[in-house]
Amino acid sequence: MIELHIIGEGYTEERFIKELLMGHLANYGIKVVASIFVTKFDEDTGRLYKGGISNYQKVRSDIVRRLSSDRRDNLRVSTMIDFYGLPADFPSYYQAYREEDPYKRVEILEAAFAADIRDSRFIPYLSLHEFEALIFSDPNMLRRIYFDNDKQIDGLVALSQEVNPELINDDAETCPSKRIKKAIRSYNKRFAGSRVAKAIGLNKIRARCKHFDEWIGKLEELRNAGS
Repeated sequence: MIELHIIGEGYTEERFIKELLMGHLANYGIKVVASIFVTKFDEDTGRLYKGGISNYQKVRSDIVRRLSSDRRDNLRVSTMIDFYGLPADFPSYYQAYREEDPYKRVEILEAAFAADIRDSRFIPYLSLHEFEALIFSDPNMLRRIYFDNDKQIDGLVALSQEVNPELINDDAETCPSKRIKKAIRSYNKRFAGSRVAKAIGLNKIRARCKHFDEWIGKLEELRNAGS
């Protein structure tokens, strides 16, 4: 059986992995282990600090540590990192941003990411443009938590019907999370993010988010590697 470690950027991603991906991939004979990036280690107290990515080296160090400490052939490691706000020291960052097409940008970045890790057991994934893009697959589901914000949610629904959720841009004021926060001031990613995504369902998210769907497809194919 393949043991797949998916490392999320933060607690919302970790919960999403546990609540939506773990059970789904178990149907393919894949054991999923969800975790969060370790970004700091306090040598005096032995405390690990998790979540938030300020530079690429922290990401790389965590991934390499996991892969080098466990040489099993059935181990795989993947990531769930926002493309929006990606540190500029990521491999091929500036090359990627010469491209206009966001899908081409993440293709370049993920290829460079994999090349830098240099381990065939690593499967990189960057979320276009960030976790909240998945919520734009069906923002109607925000009503299940924010039931006093019908008018504001109507606006988010209208936007979601006009554009590809993964192409809602990465500007500081118009990225998916800022659009939701502007419409619903009480929106809290850590509290609501995974709950809303679960209400939407994996099938609908995959139908509307091509890059996310391709990633899940790659993970599903790991069932063949474990046979």
